Amino acid sequence: YDGGVVIAADTRATSGPIVADKNCEKLHYIAPQIWCAGAGTAADTEFTTALISSNIELHALSTGRKPRVATVMTMLKQHLFRYQGHIGAYLVVAGVDPTGSHLFTVHAHGSTDKLPYVTMGSGSLAAMSVFETQWKSGLNKDDAIKLCADAIQAGIWNDLGSGSNVDVCVITAEKTTLLRNYITPNKREQKMRNYKFQRGTTAVLNEKIITRQDISKYVTVHELSDNDAGQAAEKMEVDS
Repeated sequence: YDGGVVIAADTRATSGPIVADKNCEKLHYIAPQIWCAGAGTAADTEFTTALISSNIELHALSTGRKPRVATVMTMLKQHLFRYQGHIGAYLVVAGVDPTGSHLFTVHAHGSTDKLPYVTMGSGSLAAMSVFETQWKSGLNKDDAIKLCADAIQAGIWNDLGSGSNVDVCVITAEKTTLLRNYITPNKREQKMRNYKFQRGTTAVLNEKIITRQDISKYVTVHELSDNDAGQAAEKMEVDS
């Protein structure tokens, strides 16, 4: 938008068909005025952005200048291309530097795009449909935030890999504002009634009691005091 750039993301992390995290952070810090949104393998996006953030800080210290978005892009594409897509990091990089506002995408194989609006991830098709119908040049800050939030919500409602809340990051030349849980469309409501059941509600069809004598036919049973049990637990071999 005029005066800066806005990026947004949902907060659902999945492990196959399982929702692993309902409120994860997909907006990653790289530099004070450079942030990115990550899709793909969560560990790869986390560690790749942390690595680039460290390198860009060292670069800024050695040059004595504010880091530029183009520098971040060069570092990212060279790093990802080196691993031929095996690092599953798909990133939307946004930032403001002395040359202006910038918005890029980086794919896991190292290819990049620079466009007025971009989407990445499993909900990107639904989000792109919002951008292609509602985006226009010269948006103000509030309109840009609303547009990004609407695009993320389109992904939340139309893609099973996306869900939960909307995070937004607004970057200007003066400051960066992270709006964590800017919209919470999937807030958990209180249940209409209490689902705690009294003991004995479920009928017991059969009961079998196994005695120590029965177990001793198959294994050796040792009596241990509390101190002996603690020492035995410490001696057990556990994978480190």
